[in-house]
Amino acid sequence: MNSGLLPDRHPQGDFFVCDIFSAHPKDDLASMEHPLFSLSTRPDLRVLSYAHNGAEVVVTPSVRGLATIHDKDILIYCISQLVAALNAGRDVSRCLRLRAHDLLVATNRDTSGDAYRRLREAFERLAGTRITTNIVTGEVETTRGFGMIEEWEILRHTRGGRMISVSVTLSDWLYRAVLARSVLTLSRDYFRLRKPLERRIYELARKHCGRQSEWFVSMAVLHKKSGAASPLRVFRKMLRDMAAQNHLPGYELRIDEAQDMLHVAARRAGHKDGKADAVFMSGLPPLDAATLGKARSHAPGWDVHALEAEWRAHWLSTGRPHLRSPGAAFIGWVRKRVSSG
Repeated sequence: MNSGLLPDRHPQGDFFVCDIFSAHPKDDLASMEHPLFSLSTRPDLRVLSYAHNGAEVVVTPSVRGLATIHDKDILIYCISQLVAALNAGRDVSRCLRLRAHDLLVATNRDTSGDAYRRLREAFERLAGTRITTNIVTGEVETTRGFGMIEEWEILRHTRGGRMISVSVTLSDWLYRAVLARSVLTLSRDYFRLRKPLERRIYELARKHCGRQSEWFVSMAVLHKKSGAASPLRVFRKMLRDMAAQNHLPGYELRIDEAQDMLHVAARRAGHKDGKADAVFMSGLPPLDAATLGKARSHAPGWDVHALEAEWRAHWLSTGRPHLRSPGAAFIGWVRKRVSSG
């Protein structure tokens, strides 16, 4: 019977309700690897362009500016809830319902009235920032434009206007990454990092040093991958300060001034102060640009710096054998690594 009413396009069953309080923080691999968020603490109206190893990204702000790395807390919360539900065998959807208070608590934010105002501004920036990219998610490479969240809506609020319940629709691009389990677990202390660059360096360390003991990266490449707007000389100073403070969750940083490189190592379990608790690989010199260029030709689309770190970890695990030509040994290892997938 035709009631004359439009169909209910969003019935209750189409939403996933965020109600898993013990969910571990999760982040998607693509946005950990590539700079999609502004590190500025002020409205950032730049159009960001990034290209590296075949990945291309253009990030365009709305009138409210680019989405920031602190705005990303919302996405981390949503991803964490979805992954926990998938692990529990529950049905999920890219349309989520969440309690604003739960999100604020889970991401270590205060719950004052001002915090709810800032949360609303974050939703607006996430929905307004447009990303055009060919980055693969869920083993699908397409070039498309989207916002990190497709839409959001305050479902319930107090008389004073403070949001209570919110609906969020994630982009299909991000949702596909979750379904493909293209995510990594973060330390809960990630939300205690105050500075945007600290959060970004932690993401990169977690991505590249997650399954190996160390990661080596040149300052120039790290500057590019971080998305930092500061000049390279200022960026170097910030990294030196960060290494001296030594409070990155799970990782220790060391600067090789002579080679202009950053060394990242996982902290040894059981050490609290983090002093001298990282094992850094010694005995292998940095690879020159020609060797890295040759590696790229053998591994198109791969991150050669991640491959180098994996190779160094392999060298360590096999007893640090003597290498007459480290560069040639690396190229031979890359060939085998790529052929094996």
